[in-house]
Amino acid sequence: MIPLLLYRPGLTNTGRPALVLVAHGSRDPRSAATVSEVVAAVAAARPELAVYPAFLDLNAPSVDRAVDAVAAAGHRAGVVVPLLLGSAFHARVDLPGLLAAGRSRHPYLDLTQAGVLGPDPRLITALRDRVLDTGADPRDPGLGVAVAAVGASSPAANDRTRRLVRSLIAGTAWRAEICFATTEPALPEATARLREQGCDRIVVAPWFLAPGRLTDRLHAAAGDHRFAATLGAHPGLVEVVLDRYTTALPLPLSA
Repeated sequence: MIPLLLYRPGLTNTGRPALVLVAHGSRDPRSAATVSEVVAAVAAARPELAVYPAFLDLNAPSVDRAVDAVAAAGHRAGVVVPLLLGSAFHARVDLPGLLAAGRSRHPYLDLTQAGVLGPDPRLITALRDRVLDTGADPRDPGLGVAVAAVGASSPAANDRTRRLVRSLIAGTAWRAEICFATTEPALPEATARLREQGCDRIVVAPWFLAPGRLTDRLHAAAGDHRFAATLGAHPGLVEVVLDRYTTALPLPLSA
């Protein structure tokens, strides 16, 4: 369990809206550990903010408990940033419902849901950095990158994810293909397409915030191919989180 105000105990209402970071949640302890690292990095970048972690499922603290803690600390406003890479069911339905319930419990607490994280150019840069960390040379025309995302039931959501591939390889000699952990095309199809394009070296790049069951499944399917790290607490991700917070800040009342 991650403490509710892990990095700023005793910091209550500073006049700035609290920042609540909401992750998906996982039974894999590596996932919660990564979220903890992200929260710590965000808190270190903005020491004047009260930063609260929360999870939609499987981990504690829950969103309800985090909202209650924000209210109990005396804050009048909070910005909720989903640590989600796509605008799927959790961002469009689950989280708004939880925040509506929080507003009912705390009618004087102004809760604003910010936009999801990606795909943002800074996160695509972070993904490229993870590929480079495997020893990949951006000038290598024989390198193929299989970008592996979760996948969604919505074709439109999957199409949005596909677009990041073009940005990822811009300015490099690489080729890239998209694949998904929960729908088609799967990783073997992506690697086969890369081989057809002449790639004899392949890096699998997981478009995931943290490791877990799905990334382990992808890693096993990758075989001997190099497997990049997840995005984690990359500085670019921290920048995006804080940008989402700033963009969603409630407008001051006019005089």
